[in-house]
Formats: sequence, C-alpha cells, structure tokens
Amino acid sequence: MSAKDFFFKKIEQYKNEVALVSEDGNQITYREFVRRADDFARQIGRRCLIFLACKNVAESVIAYAGCLRNDIVPIMIGADTDMELLNHLFTSYHPAYIWYPGNGTEFMGAEVYQDGRYSLYRTDYEEDYELSEDLALLLTTSGSTGSPKLVRQTWRNIESNTQSIIHYLGIVPSDKAITTLPMHYTYGLSIINTHLCIGARMILTEATLLDKTFWNLLKEEKATTFGGVPYTYEILKKLRFKRMHLPSLRYITQAGGKLSKELAEEFNAICEEKSIQLIVMYGQTEATARMSYLPWKDAKRKAGSIGIAIPGGHFVLIDENGNEIEAPNEVGEMVYFGENVTSGYAESRKDLIKPDENCGVLHTGDMAKRDDEGFYYVVGRKKRFLKLFGNRVNLDEVEELLRQQKIENLCSGTDDHLIIFITDRNQEKKAVDFIMNHTGITRGGFEVRHIESIPRSESGKILYSALKAD
Repeated sequence: MSAKDFFFKKIEQYKNEVALVSEDGNQITYREFVRRADDFARQIGRRCLIFLACKNVAESVIAYAGCLRNDIVPIMIGADTDMELLNHLFTSYHPAYIWYPGNGTEFMGAEVYQDGRYSLYRTDYEEDYELSEDLALLLTTSGSTGSPKLVRQTWRNIESNTQSIIHYLGIVPSDKAITTLPMHYTYGLSIINTHLCIGARMILTEATLLDKTFWNLLKEEKATTFGGVPYTYEILKKLRFKRMHLPSLRYITQAGGKLSKELAEEFNAICEEKSIQLIVMYGQTEATARMSYLPWKDAKRKAGSIGIAIPGGHFVLIDENGNEIEAPNEVGEMVYFGENVTSGYAESRKDLIKPDENCGVLHTGDMAKRDDEGFYYVVGRKKRFLKLFGNRVNLDEVEELLRQQKIENLCSGTDDHLIIFITDRNQEKKAVDFIMNHTGITRGGFEVRHIESIPRSESGKILYSALKAD
C-alpha cells in the first residue's frame, strides 16, 4: 500500500466525535485533533527523522498523528529516557527535530514551535542519510533502554495489523480505551492506533493502576477496555479486581509476555462473573504488534494458550534442523507469516534506507507446541534453555515451578551453571530443596542468589539484562 491510503490520513471523517480525553477531563474532537496534528507537521514541512519523547498525554498523540499523516518518520522514545542514553540515540540517528516536554535546554537546537506542555526543537545535526519510502515509524525493541537497535515499521505493517486487531477484537466507534501502557511501547501504541482508526475514544493518563486517579478516571469516562502485560494482572489480583464494580468495561486484553495458566484461569472466572471478556494475545515489536489471540469462547478450555494466528497471518513450528513440525504437541520454534512482519532492524541512520529484509517471515525465537485443535502454547524462549551436564533445561519452566511454591524468582545462567535469583533470603533453603528434589538438577549445577526486587521495564516486562549472571 502507499502512504496516501494510510488510515491516519482519513480520520477527519469523524469530525465532531471525541478523539482524546485528557486526565483533567478535557476533550479533543477529531476535527481539533487533525487541525493540531497538521499544524504540528507544518512546522517541519518535509519528510525527515524526528524524535518523539512520549508520554500518555494529548500532545504526544497529536504529534504522532501529525507525523504519520504527513510522511514524517518518528522515533518513539520515553520522555523519561536517561539523558546519556538519549544522547547516544541522537548521535546514532541525527534527528532533524525533537518533540520534548517541559524544559528542553539540554538540547543543542532552537525552539521553533510549542503546543501545550511540549516544544519542538530543530537540531543542528547533518542529515547524512536517506529514508526508505516505505518507512513509517521506528520503535525500540522490547526491553531496550537507549539501545540504538530499532525496529523499522512500514505503512503496510501498521495498516495490516491495525485492521486485523480491530476485526478480531470487534472494536467499535463507541469504545473508550484508557491507557495503562506507555505509548512508545508497541502494545500501548497498537491500542491507540486501533481506536483512532475506527473513530473511537482514547482516555489518556499517566496514572498507574496503583493510583486512585486511574480508577476514578476510568469510572468517570466509562472506559470500555484496557490492556496489560502479565505483571498488570498480578497487580489487579492484589488490588482485588474481583470486588471492583466497573460496569462500563466490555473487554480487557493481555499481551507482552506469557500469562500463567493459573492466573489466566483465575481472571477467566472473574471476567465471566463480571460479563467482561479477557482476550489473551501474543505479539512482538518485530510483528508490528499482534500475531495471535485466544477467542473468549475458548478461554476457559484453552487457559494457558496464546490462541490462534490473527486474521491474515499464520504460524508454523520448526525443529532444530529447520523442518516443519506437523504432529501435535511437539515443541519447536514458532515462525510467523504475515503482512505485519516488519522490514528489519536499524542500528544507525545508515540502515534507514534498507529494503524489506524479512519479506513477511518472522522467526519469533519462542518455543511452542500446537495442540490437536490448532491452538498454540508458548513453553519458553529459544535462548532461555541451558544444557546442565547434558540435559536440556527450560529456564521459564523452572521459574514457573518455583512460583507455584510461592517463591518469587528469576532464572538465568550458562551451560552447566543455573543461577536462581530470589527476592526473599528466607526462602533460599526452600528453593534449594525443591530444585534438588523435584527437577533432577544436582546441587553442583545451580546456585541461589538474592536480589531486592524483580527488575522491570516501565511497561512491566522483566528485564533479564539487569541480572548479573557472571
């Protein structure tokens, strides 16, 4: 598809319908939204690279839409990204402009425009690179913190995935989604894309689930949906979501990691009681956003599954030799095929002219099995396996076994040396005894270390890179 057919270029059709609701209750219609988005883009006036320092506020969403409506290529980053890491990204990509909240005197550039709490700064970088005509957007890979490695998304990627998600979730113009995830995170951004595409409403807030402000806003604005990663659902359990009276909610979604079977079963029951649908999904930034979903009608009997491929996509499983696995319940790497598979990575500005390197095929790096009805179950990451004295050990399975014993933990290590990180020193003996007695791993094959807390990204995903496994 061409950029001129992109859905963001058609949203003026929704006119006086409400597009955005701010935390203070201020409403912005689609007519006003489009006017401000295009006014922002006019200050730039050409196709170039720009950094958007994102928050879940109107100014961020308006600038994002302005870029995509006017063929400007944004790199989406968190507004609270460490300045040293941010500068590393700047020198890697030489953006022509930066959209930044608050005081931007840290940047070497001239302020050329302001809208609300944000200012647009023109940089002094030389634009010594070319942009592929298909390139629409650049996102950081999941869990990255200032790494110059970005995912290159095209117009076709975003359009295809957006339309597919709208279809299988049944999103309608009367829906009102409230933000629970950062907009520069692929999952959070997909929620914005799908709702604005169809003329629905986005309720924007920087408040978290732990803030009373969030729940008050959800109730006042009658939000119909929100999304969360597995950690979100752990928090909801602690907050006693079961007891909350939230009649406006129509469905909630989960992605960003594997939801345990136990937690899935618990929330399936809660949602059924509340007449809410819980849609478990699976995706990666490299596939724009989503690759699979578990239909609500199958949620109870297939708890623990990531479901089936989204409309327009399909999976195959391959063994260690690259051969397709056709028999059910055999583990292999999931390979996904679809128009939402992105064109590849960029590690510097020189990569922005590259053509599509994936050609619609993504090796996910996830190991999974498929049951005899075609539903998929992720069992772990391809790189999350160790060889302990000749035996293959799945680190995700070890973590889950320990969690079932009420031991908060993370597992890492190298071949012949498993490291179990626990947050409660008093459970070290319990962890050691359980591993030795129930897994067959000998005492010489593992050690237990203490950490203060589970390291997580701002979207709630576990940061294994923060563990010291040496």
